[in-house]
Amino acid sequence: MDRLFHKLEEKVEQKFDEVFHREGHNHEEQQQQPHEENGHFTPQIQQQDEVRQSHRFQSFAPQSSGGVKWFVDGASYFFAVSVALEQARESIYILDWWLSPELYLRRPPSRNEQYRLDHMLRAAADRGVKVNIIVYKEVTQALTLDSAHTRHHLEGMHPNIKVFRHPDHIPSVNDAKADLEAEIQGLADRFNAAALHKISGDALKSLYGSAGDVVLYWAHHEKLCIIDRTIAFMGGLDMCFGRWDTNSHPIADAHPGNLDAIIFPGQDYNNARIFDFEGVNDWDHNKLDRTQSSRMGWSDISISLNGPIVHNLIDHFSDRWNFILEQKYNGKDPGKYEPVLSSTGGLTGSEDRGAPTEGSIRHRLTHGFQRYMGAEGGEGERELGEQHRGGSSELSIQLCRSCTEWSAGHPTEHSIANAYIAAIGNARHFVYIENQFFITATSDEQHPVENKIGRAIVDRIVRAHQSREDFRFIVLMPAVPAFAGDLKSDGALGTRGIMEFQYNSINRGGHSIMEALQQQGVEDPRQYITFYNLRNYDRINISSTMGRVENDSGVSYEGARREHDDMVGGYPYGGQSDGREGGSGRQYERYQEAANDAKDLTWDSISACYMNAGPDLHNVPWDGDEESELNAFVSEELYIHSKVLIADDRLVICGSANLNDRSQLGTHDSEIAVVIEGGETVESAMNGQPYQASKFATTLRRQLWRKHLGLLPHQPHDRPNANWTPIDRDPQMYDFDSPADRLVHDPMSREFWDLWTGTARSNTEIFNKVFHPVPSDHVRNWEQYDDFFSRHFIVPSNEEDMSEEEKRGRVPYGHVVREEFPGGVRELKDWLNRVRGTLVEMPLEFLIELGQDMAKEGMSLNKFTETVYT
Repeated sequence: MDRLFHKLEEKVEQKFDEVFHREGHNHEEQQQQPHEENGHFTPQIQQQDEVRQSHRFQSFAPQSSGGVKWFVDGASYFFAVSVALEQARESIYILDWWLSPELYLRRPPSRNEQYRLDHMLRAAADRGVKVNIIVYKEVTQALTLDSAHTRHHLEGMHPNIKVFRHPDHIPSVNDAKADLEAEIQGLADRFNAAALHKISGDALKSLYGSAGDVVLYWAHHEKLCIIDRTIAFMGGLDMCFGRWDTNSHPIADAHPGNLDAIIFPGQDYNNARIFDFEGVNDWDHNKLDRTQSSRMGWSDISISLNGPIVHNLIDHFSDRWNFILEQKYNGKDPGKYEPVLSSTGGLTGSEDRGAPTEGSIRHRLTHGFQRYMGAEGGEGERELGEQHRGGSSELSIQLCRSCTEWSAGHPTEHSIANAYIAAIGNARHFVYIENQFFITATSDEQHPVENKIGRAIVDRIVRAHQSREDFRFIVLMPAVPAFAGDLKSDGALGTRGIMEFQYNSINRGGHSIMEALQQQGVEDPRQYITFYNLRNYDRINISSTMGRVENDSGVSYEGARREHDDMVGGYPYGGQSDGREGGSGRQYERYQEAANDAKDLTWDSISACYMNAGPDLHNVPWDGDEESELNAFVSEELYIHSKVLIADDRLVICGSANLNDRSQLGTHDSEIAVVIEGGETVESAMNGQPYQASKFATTLRRQLWRKHLGLLPHQPHDRPNANWTPIDRDPQMYDFDSPADRLVHDPMSREFWDLWTGTARSNTEIFNKVFHPVPSDHVRNWEQYDDFFSRHFIVPSNEEDMSEEEKRGRVPYGHVVREEFPGGVRELKDWLNRVRGTLVEMPLEFLIELGQDMAKEGMSLNKFTETVYT
């Protein structure tokens, strides 16, 4: 019987493949060879199978097509995901680095209980939808993701929900256990990912565990959601705490006039620069006082896709699921889990993993018939047209990934790195990169960094310089790539290690991009390549209203707020959840009753002030004295988590991959990304000349630049529009030729460049004066660090170690430096009124006088942690 199924399977596949080759639905004929002719990028893997070698970028997937819709920031993206989840009728597949079951996909939570992620998945399972989820199984001593809570909570809700955690971290040798236990005991009070530099190599190896000869330092970092095998979501956003945000990025969320207006409840109000996530299985384990400290904004990009490209994404998920099923869960829980079928109804990646079942043959026959009808122009084609209605015109799209034996059971693939290098080498006008990290090498001298994206950047700029071309690289990345608030503290050594690798990639260390350019005759590299960060400010509503309501109700705002968060977090009044007793709700109810009688005119956030047509800061009401208002202003870096490259307004690479070895080499973290080209074109301009741009690429680029420059209107959190829906619901909306659009439509014009650099310079000057943030170009050594930052601030995570004398005269981290404003809050507002958007210059001179000792003062990074940090 097995052989019969195999024979039938082969015949069905052969027939449908013949149809697709004949009708031109297979795009492999259009594929090009990988762009590695310059000799600077040397793949670190052996020759792979002929099929993959024939695909562009050496990807496992051929070029395909489909519709794509972009989402800038989490509010619109998660709303679109919620629409698709609500419509799911057959299947939901999710890949995430971190998944928080209690995440609200729509806000405010008090009005959107049904749109909490776990509630949506349970409702789908009740409808008969099969839900398959893969999450990264973290090293529990180093990360606080609590994937065990994710699995147990979701699988406990419904038998249709299945969750895999991978990889397992098994100590490799018994004789390292004693060393590991002793070292962990010594670090017990300060153990986190940034403290790994203190652990010996053998102990670290035991901590992470191993699979065969591979030490499992690495993570599954992909973000993917596929609904009913027809629509997909992917990009930089995990469905987890701390990612939901709007394009104006409010970082204050105190609502003394109405607790039900809270947008970021419980764990979701996070500033990891002060306190990292802790006890994420419990909604209440958040030590951050939101009446004193801001949250950290989250800038990110994701996309929605439909059409043929979804087949490749299904195949990738099926491949991952079935590999983990065979490797782990068939033995651990025999019979509990089933394979996920590929886009053609088989078992992707390893047909030899088992014989096809009668069900898989039936699915393949049905799916193949639908594909055949689509190819022949029958009913299937009309259905496909309906799916594409409202989406963009079909684009050329190719799926790439980073994977290897440990992560997927395949030979190493680094097609994302190949795509990046090709895009940079082939760019004619500009390359724009937004990424969470920037660690790369121009030569082998920068070991242990191995990826040569930096070499490709140098080569392209040298070519432009020698040919006298107008060419530009613009890179946006976080000011601090990890989260330490006080960069001089012992707990920030790991963060400084990452920063040192980044600065050595950019402008110091002897082999950086800028130094390599100067060595090849480019006297002023900043003529061609520039780096930027994002930063914003807000005002916490701690006005007189809060004190009056606390007085009238007899309860504290924070006590009532915690009971509100318990309610939306899943702990009903008087009830129990996960063995924990819920609150009585009396503080919340008493506070709300008193708040109903209070008149609160103070705005709960003023982030609209730096957006397009925002209000004058002097006209924003405040109920209270001037001193309390000055104390209420806060600032934080706006964390860039995007993973996107845009070239020439014609090509986009978007996915989960960071620009570092972890994401790019293939042997480390697992990643996915898509290369998007072509599609509908629009009339545009390039360096003052008429230019045909890809509608998808240019609208994404313009939306991002307008957001950073404050040229978009403030985005209310509860007013969705057509850009908040999936690809199959509404077309992408963009206001072409509006006054703000005209300012950014030509990315190479002198007028635009003056606007971009002038805004970044002005914002940087203002933030440096008002908040003294670090890193800063005012800080070139530790003495300047103390004078510019340390003597002004109390960082909550370090507060217990400070004496009362040391605290005297200082303000909480992120607040206004008072001595800068003898004229009081009015003078402060005069300065902040000039802030436009969130764009600031990256401080390339920060701690530059330390040379190679930025991270290594008093210690040395061992070879294991160096590899982890890159």
